[in-house]
Amino acid sequence: MKKPRPLRVLVLVQKDLIPPEEATPDEVAGAPWKMEYSIVKTLRALGHTPIPLEVESNLGVIREAIDVSRPQIAFNCLESFDNVATWDANVVGYLEMLKLPYTGCNSRGLLLGRDKSLAKTLLSYHRIPVPRFLIVSRGRKAKRPQRLTFPLFVKSLTLDASIGISQASVVETDAQLVDRVAFIHESIGTDALVEQYVEGRELYVGILGNRRIEALPVWELSFDKMPEESRNIATERLKWSLAYQKKHGIDSGPAVLEPEAAKAIQELCKRAFRILMMSGCARVDLRITAQGRAYVIEANPNPQLSPDEDFAQSSLAAGIKYPALIQRLLSLGLRFDTTRAERRA
Repeated sequence: MKKPRPLRVLVLVQKDLIPPEEATPDEVAGAPWKMEYSIVKTLRALGHTPIPLEVESNLGVIREAIDVSRPQIAFNCLESFDNVATWDANVVGYLEMLKLPYTGCNSRGLLLGRDKSLAKTLLSYHRIPVPRFLIVSRGRKAKRPQRLTFPLFVKSLTLDASIGISQASVVETDAQLVDRVAFIHESIGTDALVEQYVEGRELYVGILGNRRIEALPVWELSFDKMPEESRNIATERLKWSLAYQKKHGIDSGPAVLEPEAAKAIQELCKRAFRILMMSGCARVDLRITAQGRAYVIEANPNPQLSPDEDFAQSSLAAGIKYPALIQRLLSLGLRFDTTRAERRA
């Protein structure tokens, strides 16, 4: 890889996630700042000057950091603002108004991707297969329409990272549905998304690019040792517990698919990326049935970027090593023209 031009990079991170200067591999593996540490360390190795900045509920700290440090780009690691997941789009909108380039998705794509109801409606309108769904707002009791048949999958409308998802998220009766929706409302604190549960394989496709986009190799989450009575779903415990992953043989890797099927899935995910007006990078989550029918579950405009996570691993399978991936995200951010994107929309 050609040595890049050195940049001052403002790295925006959540509260308490500014990484240490150095850490051992064991310390990094289970740390909440694992992604941030890897990004900052890689930026330094590439010759850039990372400037980590904790952002909680005050946009003023960003403006102050820009005035003091004069960064040429922001590396956006935020997943929320003031503990509201959907407000990360507003932070990116603020960067756009300040005319500071940034990595990752633009504010419009973040807004559409974060609102799973709106995203599914748009995708369905454009004939992208999505499961049938229902939104139950906080304060309302779940009432199942006839078009939704069991089993159903209940989760947060706005939160990612499998927050609030467990084996109990898949319900088989109306009573279970009411209870699980109430759990989302009361314990997670968001509206509930109820969708048709799709039995099948869990696939992920990373997307890179702005106007010209590239679909990374199709990745699969495997469940080799799950108990027979358990559903093969990415629960919160599965997502964050290394011991649980090891015990149940949870792993991810290249999906074994016929070349034509893999290409069709990649094209489907590229279409979803464009329909939702995304840019920079995103990860599209799918389920594929035993009959080969693929359904888009959601498009995550802010994928996890740790070297050992599926986005970076699928990039590596495509020949993009981690330092090259981080540099590519910087380059895409520098090249993205927000004003032009607004005019096109």
